[in-house]
Amino acid sequence: MTDELQLKFDEQGLIPAIVQDAASREVLMVAYMNEDAVRRTRATGDAWFWSRSRQELWHKGATSGNYQRVTRVRVDCDADAILLEVIPDGPACHTGAVSCFFQSLEQPGGAAKGTEGAQDANGATPLKPLASADAHILDELARVIAERRATMPEGSYVARLLQNGIDGVAKKVGEEAAETIIAAKNGARDQIVWEVADLWFHTLVLLEATGVPVQELWEELARRRR
Repeated sequence: MTDELQLKFDEQGLIPAIVQDAASREVLMVAYMNEDAVRRTRATGDAWFWSRSRQELWHKGATSGNYQRVTRVRVDCDADAILLEVIPDGPACHTGAVSCFFQSLEQPGGAAKGTEGAQDANGATPLKPLASADAHILDELARVIAERRATMPEGSYVARLLQNGIDGVAKKVGEEAAETIIAAKNGARDQIVWEVADLWFHTLVLLEATGVPVQELWEELARRRR
């Protein structure tokens, strides 16, 4: 298998693997693979890696349920790095973030007020943490909701909602819309955030219940923007 792909493993028998969302094209994480991990990935269609800290093979998602279904494997021009295009079943990062790359060396548009030239105890410019989830979380939620509809696991809130049919889901969306209006009229910032999040989530469930892909919503919004 190694001869077939002509992969160049390092002195530890490892090769870096970049993992990219096949749909959004977002880079999700970087890990390492040995020859066995590459072989298992190709044989099973799931992402397998080599854990340098535990010194053992690592089936991504085996403990968290956040599997990565590999749709394509690419090798760079020097054959010393691998790119896995995947359909993720959940967040890639152990923090719960969609992608491991949610920190920035500096704020967009420059340093924040009062932080110009700031350094940590080691004399380095500290990383600025970004939000662990951004607009991509809506696509992630849509994928999870679709998975719940396909499997209807016992105890799942989404499964219970979908079992109520479109009328039940639509009623819940109406309730959340009303609560959002009340929060807005009360001017309670935290309550507004909470209720809008509820409204968006249940709207995604409604889209799934009616068979409308969330991508059609993005396309419609893009059309209106133009």
